[in-house]
Amino acid sequence: MGSSSVGFSGAPTLTQASSGATSPGTTGLSNYSQDLQNQVNRQLALAALPMNALQNQVNQLNSDATELNTLNGNFQALQSTIASLNSASQGILAASVSNQNVLSASVGAGALPGVFTVNVTQAGAFTSAMSIASVSDASTQSISAAASFTLTANGVATTITPAANTLNALVAAINATPAAGVQATIVNVGPPSAPAYELSLQSTSFNNQPITLTATGDNTALLTPLTTGASLQYTVNGSGAISTSSGTVSLSPGISANLFGAGISTVTVAPSGASLSNALSSFVNTFNGAVDELGKNIGQNGGALGGNSIVYTLQQALGNIGNYTSPGSGVSSLSDLGLTFDTDGHLSFDPSVLAGATGSQLTNIASFLGSSSTGGFLQYATNTMSGIEDPTTGALTNEIAQTASTIKSNNQLIAQQQDRLTLLQTTLQTQMSKADSAIASLESQQSFFTTLFTSMLIPSPQQLAKL
Repeated sequence: MGSSSVGFSGAPTLTQASSGATSPGTTGLSNYSQDLQNQVNRQLALAALPMNALQNQVNQLNSDATELNTLNGNFQALQSTIASLNSASQGILAASVSNQNVLSASVGAGALPGVFTVNVTQAGAFTSAMSIASVSDASTQSISAAASFTLTANGVATTITPAANTLNALVAAINATPAAGVQATIVNVGPPSAPAYELSLQSTSFNNQPITLTATGDNTALLTPLTTGASLQYTVNGSGAISTSSGTVSLSPGISANLFGAGISTVTVAPSGASLSNALSSFVNTFNGAVDELGKNIGQNGGALGGNSIVYTLQQALGNIGNYTSPGSGVSSLSDLGLTFDTDGHLSFDPSVLAGATGSQLTNIASFLGSSSTGGFLQYATNTMSGIEDPTTGALTNEIAQTASTIKSNNQLIAQQQDRLTLLQTTLQTQMSKADSAIASLESQQSFFTTLFTSMLIPSPQQLAKL
């Protein structure tokens, strides 16, 4: 599954609330203006402490969210390779053919190991025919003035109604009717200087039924027969002759062959570890990627999620997958598939184990792996990953959602506290400005009276001269 990344863009901060610098609004009229401003800043800094604590929490949660999303990517990749391993384990049987000029073979659901000797005694042939008439321009002319036609192939009559009275439209209408059982095309039978376009028809199955085309309601033949088809005939493991109109035949449940031409070819269906080996290699790579990312959050210098219980949960899940055992099938653990752990918890894979496995050993491996729905290692691993990545109940997805919710909630609280601090700053600034003005007024009066008293107590030079 995919999860949206969570993060915090940064809470608003109170202007100079804790910097110690003079905030806007201070008049600075008195000698005590800076002392007053320092008191304002101190009060604002104390009031901002809860908001700053929340901001620190959000910063940590942002780091947690980033690492959680990274881990989510690792575990989604692991989940994907487990699904691919499930597909590979279901297709552990493969077909090989001795003569590829005679046939090809494929294996599907329900197939069992076996050997099939196929003798194609008669290669199939298609029936073909050409139009009697020709035209010089296929886009404006047709081989008949009729608005509709009756096409007979494989003994079945089909009505063909072209969109326009042109050879191009007739060909398009025939090819748009798969039930007609023929393939139509246009062939130029004239020289480049004088083209002569004719309708060419060929049956899509092997049979000896003629192809005819007439204008609807008119028995006049519009085609000239060219070749008469023939059914394909073959035997399997010495059976009696089998006749078919199709080149694709079933040799056994889940095993099909495409027959190309006359001859004998042996089809061998047996277990093969090639696709399974590739799937296991991818599984090991994604498993180790998850181990490495978790390792960044473990120990004294652990990363953003150091001490978070989700790390233990994920680590335990990886350990359970890697140490899965199932005695009784001849293959009891991943080590029997060539997978081994090192001291750091990484898996390594030796593909030679599968390459050298016999058919019975590969069958035991398939039994150990099971499937995502029927049991074995794959069902266990699939269920374990669902417990981590399920969109509703997964441990990792829930941790991501909870972290995002907490970040959102804290941001809302920070915004509310910011508003209160802004109001407090305005109120204190107004009060301190008034106090500063009052003190400045008193300082002015003090200066006036000091000057007055001084002049009264100390005689002037003129007064001293009279004395």
